[in-house]
Amino acid sequence: MSAAAENPPPASLTPRLEQILQSLPDRAFSARLRAVYLAAAQAISRLSDLDLVKYETPVVDASPDLSLWEEMAPVIRDTVMDVNALLNVIREQFPGTPAASREGPGDVPAMLQEGMARLAQSITQLGEAMRNPSVVSDRWQLLAEIQRFRSDYREQMSQLVFESASTFGEVSRAQVVPGYEAEVKAAVTVRAITSDLSRIVTARLNKVRDAKPEEVLWNAQQLQTELDAFGRTAAYRNLRAQDKRHIVEARAEIGALALESAPEQGRLLAVTGGLEELVRSLSAVNQRQLLILHDREVWAACGVRLERALMQSKKDPVASAKALAEAAASAQSLYGRDPTLDAFLRKARKLKLATLTGPELLSTIESFQSQLAQLDVM
Repeated sequence: MSAAAENPPPASLTPRLEQILQSLPDRAFSARLRAVYLAAAQAISRLSDLDLVKYETPVVDASPDLSLWEEMAPVIRDTVMDVNALLNVIREQFPGTPAASREGPGDVPAMLQEGMARLAQSITQLGEAMRNPSVVSDRWQLLAEIQRFRSDYREQMSQLVFESASTFGEVSRAQVVPGYEAEVKAAVTVRAITSDLSRIVTARLNKVRDAKPEEVLWNAQQLQTELDAFGRTAAYRNLRAQDKRHIVEARAEIGALALESAPEQGRLLAVTGGLEELVRSLSAVNQRQLLILHDREVWAACGVRLERALMQSKKDPVASAKALAEAAASAQSLYGRDPTLDAFLRKARKLKLATLTGPELLSTIESFQSQLAQLDVM
């Protein structure tokens, strides 16, 4: 069974990609290109992120045993088969070499051939990695490598679709790349939930520092509960393997302390401090190109809505408040990018922005504009 769903839904193309294909005057060329795009969409779907939960272990130096290899062998096999399925379609539809293939706008066949060569090279690299002693001797390193390769294949396929579609007109990735919106949504979810986890762990660290001896156990139990809650979120499932490894190890240590009758404050402080540093490092998700592009678009759209809200604040406060509420709703997908903006967005969730009037409406709009102006999205 593939790591994706056992019976994944049939691949489909985005409306914009369909529009591009239908606009091509060469119907035969369009049909061949459609076959490649459908194969790419299917491969991207099947190469979705692995759910690592069933492979987890809190043991730091657990090497891959026979049972893990038995579980991962089908995943590795299916990964190779899913990539090869796309390569085979490209070979069938656009045979030849990049230098010899000169047809279609922007030399799309040559572009596809070059992309195929890069993917084929990556398959070779996967095979080499699976024979590397430093990988196969460490359970989490093995999982991380498989996860990394699958992510890289998806990125290469997405880039191939985007670059080739871009030769026919101006498009965005969201308009043409299969699965792009789902990937963005997953990244936004990881950022938001890990940001809240960071606040929770920092607050817990401060409480552990100030705890009286009889309060240490209670704090260990509370932190265990908080981590267990995080472990049930979509963000936890989508973490990179190496980040998840450290979370799992911390959960195991904290769970052991929570079972003691009188755990040492210093031990709990050390574990919580290390956890806090780890969770803060997860903000590196903001550097993903996927989120950078997303954040720029949301930032610009929010700015336009707030300008409209400001202009209408006196002559049409109802329309102004509606535009403000729409901007705040859109900006929630920026949550986790900046602590100050996060605080504003948490407050905005509790307010009925669409009902604001007068000075409160104006001050909220101006405060929101100030938050966006200070956000570094470029």
